[in-house]
Amino acid sequence: MACDLEEILSQYGGMMDYVIRGILPQRQEAEECLAEVRKKLAEGLSSYDLERGSLATWITAVCRHAAIDHRRSLARRREAAMEEDVADSTPGPEEALLQKERALRLRQALMTLSERDRRLFYRKYYYLQSTAQLAAELGTTERAVEGKLYRIRKRLQRELGGEMW
Repeated sequence: MACDLEEILSQYGGMMDYVIRGILPQRQEAEECLAEVRKKLAEGLSSYDLERGSLATWITAVCRHAAIDHRRSLARRREAAMEEDVADSTPGPEEALLQKERALRLRQALMTLSERDRRLFYRKYYYLQSTAQLAAELGTTERAVEGKLYRIRKRLQRELGGEMW
């Protein structure tokens, strides 16, 4: 091949940056990937075959594949870090027992509510339905639903001895 790596980087550097930044918008991640691409180009320049496509097409493909691989690698690292955080936050035996006791006390307190109030509480805080959706289905205003939920929470707070969960 007549071109050396410096000429290629000079001529196609802007395009390489454009392709990589389209996939990796964070500056540091894009720069790391660009360094990987330069290394791949240096190693693979001798294997480039002009008959399979233009040099620009080949460089674009190398950049695109490297950026996608880099993004996947970042996602795997983030996922592993999140799993590690979850593992670190797993409660010990004492905390697990306390959580169980709190859950039992909450269920007992919920049983003191009327069936209608208990259903409203579960729909809002267990099934995570929006106040707007609850109001529409109950044929009332959002403000009325919010007021009712406030009174339910206050009653549960009294039942639980002032403890908020």
